[in-house]
Amino acid sequence: MPLLSVERLTKSFGGLTAVSNVNMYIDKGELIGLIGPNGAGKTTLFNLLTGVYTPTTGSIKLDLNGNIKELGGIKPYDVTASGLARTFQNIRLFKDLTVLDNIRIAMHKNIGYKMPSALFRSNKFYEEEDRLKIEAEKLMDIFSLTHKKNELAKNLPYGEQRHLEIVRAMATKPVLLLLDEPAAGMNPNETAELTKTIAKIRKEFDLTVLLIEHDMSLVMKICERIYVLNYGMMIASGLPQEVRSNKKVIESYLGEDLSDASNKKS
Repeated sequence: MPLLSVERLTKSFGGLTAVSNVNMYIDKGELIGLIGPNGAGKTTLFNLLTGVYTPTTGSIKLDLNGNIKELGGIKPYDVTASGLARTFQNIRLFKDLTVLDNIRIAMHKNIGYKMPSALFRSNKFYEEEDRLKIEAEKLMDIFSLTHKKNELAKNLPYGEQRHLEIVRAMATKPVLLLLDEPAAGMNPNETAELTKTIAKIRKEFDLTVLLIEHDMSLVMKICERIYVLNYGMMIASGLPQEVRSNKKVIESYLGEDLSDASNKKS
């Protein structure tokens, strides 16, 4: 069974169906792209996968070494505890906390002490807090943020804020990482650096990644398979070269010029 299986997933808001009868799967270790025009339902699908929205119908199943868990309808914190983490299209850092504290907060779902230890400052409390700090510093080192660890998140350059949001998601120790337009607002140099970062974390952390992105050069370069949404419906899926030559995808999203450009860049 795939790591993640989505079957006949639908979400309606009153008379509007934002996601309609979507089927998809993600195997362990894959890097999958999810593309489509604005308003196609991509972020709504992410919100369904991560517990922000409850499905109207359909199922979302996560296979953790044979232990099948239904994610549809459970709370976001339970989804995170199950092994899914995400970033957001609009950055949602704790802007008045430091880089280090943003990461440490995400790690607290794996903390090894209970409330009494925190209240009475037991040895276990200090041991666990020291462990989290060491782990956070290792992540900052991997993502070249160590020199900014005491900087407030709001003072970071835009590209580094994007990186910090990915690091914070990584700090929850996910098995599946969902990235919602991580290259949005980035210049070409920042996008190139992001591409390297995604490849790096996937390799070093043995991660599975689902990526929403409008930068087709990034998508076509790093994604192994691609799903395409339009008006909430899945209109195509397959290898990058198959998707960029699909007539429905060209008509609804890529356009002839963008499709040709993707071919030239790949």
